Amino acid sequence: MEYLDETVAVEKRTPSTHTHRKKFGHHYYKRTHDIETLMKIFNYSSQKITKRYIGVTDDEINQLQNNFRLG
Repeated sequence: MEYLDETVAVEKRTPSTHTHRKKFGHHYYKRTHDIETLMKIFNYSSQKITKRYIGVTDDEINQLQNNFRLG
């Protein structure tokens, strides 16, 4: 634990291999849109699960909401 002051403690976190794996997948997909290869790399059987794992589903939803306009 690291303390910012007497009242606030902050837990220091170091990135894990899991963090790097997810980031790799996210950036790979953003550049290539090749979900099939990522499914093989991560050994997932569905595009939906793969996209959710790498956080693309959330990004896509946010982008759609940001670009949506009535009328």
